[in-house]
Amino acid sequence: MKNTKIILMETRSVKKKRLLDEIYASFSCGEDRISDLPDAVLQHILFFLPIKSIAKLSVLSKRWRHLWHTFPDLDFTTINIPSSSSAYNSISKFNPKGRNKKLNANWTSAGRADFIDEVLSVRGKNSGIRVLRFHANLSFSRLNALIRGAVKHEVQELDVEVATNDYFNFPRSAITSNTLRVFKLKSKYPGFRLPPSSIMKNGFKNLFSLSLSCLIMYEQPSLHDLFTDTAFPLLKKLNLDGCSGLNYLHISCRVLEEFILENCFQLEHLDITCPKLEKLSVKSCFDSYSTSGTDVKIVGPRLKSIVWSNNTITDQSCLENLTSLIEALVGFFVLLEDLGAMKLRSVSNFLSGLSHSHSLVLENQSVEILSKNNHMAGISLRPFTKLRSLELHTGFHKHNIPGLANLFKSSPATNTLILKITNEHNIQRRKWNRDLWQLSNSGEERFWESQSNAMNSFLQHLKVVKIHGFSECESDVSLVKFLLKHGKVLQEMFLCAAEKSRDSLHRERIKSQIMGFSKASCNAKIVFR
Repeated sequence: MKNTKIILMETRSVKKKRLLDEIYASFSCGEDRISDLPDAVLQHILFFLPIKSIAKLSVLSKRWRHLWHTFPDLDFTTINIPSSSSAYNSISKFNPKGRNKKLNANWTSAGRADFIDEVLSVRGKNSGIRVLRFHANLSFSRLNALIRGAVKHEVQELDVEVATNDYFNFPRSAITSNTLRVFKLKSKYPGFRLPPSSIMKNGFKNLFSLSLSCLIMYEQPSLHDLFTDTAFPLLKKLNLDGCSGLNYLHISCRVLEEFILENCFQLEHLDITCPKLEKLSVKSCFDSYSTSGTDVKIVGPRLKSIVWSNNTITDQSCLENLTSLIEALVGFFVLLEDLGAMKLRSVSNFLSGLSHSHSLVLENQSVEILSKNNHMAGISLRPFTKLRSLELHTGFHKHNIPGLANLFKSSPATNTLILKITNEHNIQRRKWNRDLWQLSNSGEERFWESQSNAMNSFLQHLKVVKIHGFSECESDVSLVKFLLKHGKVLQEMFLCAAEKSRDSLHRERIKSQIMGFSKASCNAKIVFR
């Protein structure tokens, strides 16, 4: 994969160089045919070049200077500041205000802002900006000035990453823009604050996509229900990352299609009710030490994909009307000894809300939680009647078997099972259970046999099994033997070892027994890797 990326990057670099060579060649040969092309065509060609190269081309002729002054896509993230003086001088050469300015050889962050200022200052009044993208270390006043300049040129997409010495206030000029469609603001610590909700709700009427990172929301409760139709009537994509002080969040944008929420560690209450939401991703959120209780509610009749990873288990979970769900990935952050009946019931309710999913991936600790859940009377999973692919990540050992059995019984139509056994547990299990697999009727085998009737539908549909991290311990071999014996429509089984066994004879003996057991019970193809 790395080699492929390098080849692609080299190919793009070669194409850019060839493109520049062809443009310069058209002037040197005396026939400037390329300049006769329409502006739209030339701007499309220039789109594939770094902004520094585009600025240099402005010295060729008045036509190319006009193209530079009206170029709509300004990406300053491609600039290597120390080597950009020629680009800056190319701009100043045709700017009366900047003609006598000389660029300091040691570019600072302020120099980067000056460069962007110069580019904006030479643009014509009617030359709108389609995209403005820059990363800089600068003061809030400079940031505000740059964004005001972009809004003045009717910018449609703003992508800004900044670092400041102190927290700053959200640029209000962006709120009032009537042309802004996409806005990304990423700050490094300490972050930025939003203005009062009365101001926020009177802007962004045409915004389609909003991404905010390192947002400070302490003592701003009025902003917790900001994301509604009133404030964002056209918003389709929302991304919030690292919102400190955020403990309650309500999302009810009518046309929202994609929502990403990450690293909100103080969150206690999340309420999402969006009729057109299709993609949802929530990672590393919720307060592990909340004393007032935590809860999540998700209502999304069009939701197709949900990622719920490394989140603290909430006290209450309510997932309603997820009838369009195609794929789900779920993982919890929890200390198993802290699990009580309330949180176990919340996990069951959460997973049951995903019962319409066609594909389900459960990350580490999910199987462990369900195994503990299995011992709680009255708590069970709703059947995943549409589930076709089930992927489980677990440190597989005998204590997790009840959780696996619970999932198998709740997946009556699944045809693909993927089991990924974590390596650290794999090493421990090998040392402890080195030869237990040889037992012809071990406790684990008896358990699986006792569950065969309850798992009948699962076993009648299972066609493909893939076990990554397979070893010669009792848990692995007992499960493999059970699936081979009862999986009547099983077609393929892939057993991928976590590492090369030091005892090759021991491993070969296991392979031989499994192959022999397969031939005696079903016609499945066994592949060892």
